[in-house]
Amino acid sequence: MATLFLVSTPIGNIDDISIRALKTIFSSEIIACEDTRQTGQLLAILKERFPTYVGDITPKLIAYHDKNEEKLVPELIGFLKNGTSITLVSDAGTPMISDPGYRLVEAAIKRNILVTPVLGASAILPALQLSGFPVNHWTFVGYLPEKQGHRMKLLEELKTAGNTVVSYCAPHKLSQTLLDIESVFGLSKQIAIIRELTKVHENAWRGTIKEAKERLNDVKGELVVIF
Repeated sequence: MATLFLVSTPIGNIDDISIRALKTIFSSEIIACEDTRQTGQLLAILKERFPTYVGDITPKLIAYHDKNEEKLVPELIGFLKNGTSITLVSDAGTPMISDPGYRLVEAAIKRNILVTPVLGASAILPALQLSGFPVNHWTFVGYLPEKQGHRMKLLEELKTAGNTVVSYCAPHKLSQTLLDIESVFGLSKQIAIIRELTKVHENAWRGTIKEAKERLNDVKGELVVIF
């Protein structure tokens, strides 16, 4: 039976790839990926690092991203219905988590096509672990909305819920994000900013919004903001 595999890939440290993910990737006829160049580079690194798991199949890489997702889903479903399994990956981390994939998974489920996740790296859980905040109840919001009105509305809702909040953040948007959180939660709100998870410069900063505004003026790298 053809299967749609949802395979998590490393977010920085190549050794975070699982054996199951390697076996799935290198037995796949088709890999749907955000950027074929980036995934091609990843496959080359994996082949060199883990030659034991490289099979005879050379996977066909198909670009599948936000701009072509709706158009491409019927084509990929056609492959699956004809018996060809597909592996879905994002550029890094877990497919569908602030990355494309929802429409394809929804379409596969509606057609009774088997969907199987292959677990692996994601920034959310290790960031929560490093935050030092309670994690029995938490809310992941992906990237905060682009429009400020929508951001403020969401932050007000999150304040009412009272959960620990996990958000992805681009470095150039950190200053505005801190201002928005301050306006809803206040300067004394405790916050954790986790940077470059699993990479050489991995770092966890913890303090108040006020301290973050004073000290984190030129932050670079992939960020997870927790408060």
